[in-house]
Amino acid sequence: MKYIPVKSYPAAITAFRNDQVQLAWFGGLSGVRARLLVPGSQAIAQGYEDQFFKTYLIANTRANLSASEEFPKGIKGKSFTFGSKGSTSGRLMPEFYIRDAFKAAPDEVFSRVGFSGDHSRTIAGVQSGAYEVGAVNYSVWDTELAEGKIDLNKVRVIWTTPSYPDYQWTIRGDVDQRYGNGFKQKVTQVLLNMTDADLLASFPRKRFVAAKNSDYVPIEETGAAIGLLGDD
Repeated sequence: MKYIPVKSYPAAITAFRNDQVQLAWFGGLSGVRARLLVPGSQAIAQGYEDQFFKTYLIANTRANLSASEEFPKGIKGKSFTFGSKGSTSGRLMPEFYIRDAFKAAPDEVFSRVGFSGDHSRTIAGVQSGAYEVGAVNYSVWDTELAEGKIDLNKVRVIWTTPSYPDYQWTIRGDVDQRYGNGFKQKVTQVLLNMTDADLLASFPRKRFVAAKNSDYVPIEETGAAIGLLGDD
């Protein structure tokens, strides 16, 4: 086995499609896109936490937006940043709820729309005031808050999405033919039985649990509805 690092969601999808990798750790949307490009591929495991993923909408305190259980329609007309363009938590799901609330695309809702590239930069951009509002992976926010990297006098969470599935391990459908019958099942069991604390912390996840393609149908339907399932 060989580990091949990639720098972005599109690069991961390309490596999987081109058979440079046979097993990949994808976000929810990138996994759906990869499986559509490589018929027969399957989601086999996800982090325990990935069953209950959420996105936070965060706002600079100078934007005068308060936390609410209801979708914050007061964000209309503000400047807004997503994370990566291919991120489930930083783009797909928040855009779905924005479109649902306003019946309009983000460019029509906000005074300015950006893509920070990752969740930490989203937090930094909203905290600094470069953007008034942003969408961020809840886990990254919670981690950075615990590490003292977030100034709650400058930025705060104003809304939390309903939960949805996110990251998962996806394997190509031809691995049994290539490596022998039962190979996919062996890989699945290795992931589900992983207990090494350092390995799990590198994701970070407390353990892996079983996953299947149908778990990600909501992601696929949302991606299709807002036009994010095109080829890279």
